[in-house]
Amino acid sequence: SIGSDLGFAPGDLQWVVTAYVLFTGGLLLLGGRAADMLGRRRVFLAGLTLFTAASFASGLAASPAMLIASRAAQGLGAAMLSPSALSIVTATYTGPQRTSALSAWGGIAAAGSVVGMVVGGMLTSWLSWEWVFFINVPIGLTAFPLALRIVPSSPGSGGLRQLDVAGAVSLVGGLVALVDAIEGTSTHGWGSARTVALLVGSAVLLGTFLAVERRARRPLVPLSTWRIRTLSSGVAMMFGATGFMIGMIYLSSLYMQVELGFSALQTGLAFLPLSITIGVVAQLAGRALSAVGTRTVMVAGLLLMAGGGGVLAGAPDQASYAIDLLPGFVLVGASLGLVFVSVQVTAMSEVGEAMAGLASGLFTTAHEIGAAFGVAVFSTVAAGTGSDALASLGSATGYGEGIGVAALVALGMAVLASITVPAIHPPRTAHATAH
Repeated sequence: SIGSDLGFAPGDLQWVVTAYVLFTGGLLLLGGRAADMLGRRRVFLAGLTLFTAASFASGLAASPAMLIASRAAQGLGAAMLSPSALSIVTATYTGPQRTSALSAWGGIAAAGSVVGMVVGGMLTSWLSWEWVFFINVPIGLTAFPLALRIVPSSPGSGGLRQLDVAGAVSLVGGLVALVDAIEGTSTHGWGSARTVALLVGSAVLLGTFLAVERRARRPLVPLSTWRIRTLSSGVAMMFGATGFMIGMIYLSSLYMQVELGFSALQTGLAFLPLSITIGVVAQLAGRALSAVGTRTVMVAGLLLMAGGGGVLAGAPDQASYAIDLLPGFVLVGASLGLVFVSVQVTAMSEVGEAMAGLASGLFTTAHEIGAAFGVAVFSTVAAGTGSDALASLGSATGYGEGIGVAALVALGMAVLASITVPAIHPPRTAHATAH
């Protein structure tokens, strides 16, 4: 609906998603550090204000450039909002109750992405696509006074001058160039001057980021952070799992609307079983962590993810939703409920209050950057070299190829997780109190 109304070129349509997640992911580390230095509630409220205003601007956009710019501003707001929110949760709870809180966070985060598809389909069909963005405005206006009343104020540990802005800018620039290079290969090819120039530019900017981090007094990511095995392995698994989820949702949406002729509402409702399954399984996963450990739950979820992707990849021309797609969506939903909860608890299990903002920013960065790369890589595979990128993305052949590669990635992640992820057995959640 957005593509046809604003006149997007088919190959540029993915930037409606990618602009948001790249700016969110690229600036989340800065947002996490800002939460530590300036105070969690202060940064949370500032991010909420910017996100709400940018949502309103997105709904008013009259051209592709205006929408992409406002989506980037939304991403900046989310980069302040999300890590400060997660660090508030991490710092507020301890022991068994932290496990319970993080399990709830992980389940809600995974389900929220899919619930957005259902609500978005309703709003687009019943009102217009602008209301996908306008709906955030009353939510933000309601959340602001509630946060002032409920969230405790916390002192920061520094000032604005200590924030590593140069590192954040070079990171975002490098990631944007890299994703743009990958996305453009379906049209220009890997050996084109455009692709090579973007890849070289990305390498220079990302190299600059590493150099800045080595010299900065307060780097976005101190090298010692990566020595926390639970955090580093959890970040890696979150990157891949989110890439699978968002890439699958993007390709499935186009496949159902272009190939099967679904309306926006029908497409949104088609994801409802996926959302429900995530919520149910996330609750069960939270209870299973103490008994079998996070690694077992994570590996089981990744294997289910590969299986669900395999089912979806086999969808034929004019597939039956109930026979060809629904079983795959249910398997993927179960896998996401297991993976996101186990990854969340694993990553934050050894993080103290002093590092809560940094770890939250790093973890959520993996979520957003994984989404950007999932959409870019899997849609590039699906589009192939066809002249009509949108038709190729929505065809059964393109859809099958894109989802098939995603399933193979999930299988590889399961093998990697079984070798590298620590087995964490969090305490049971009974009789827990907050401090």
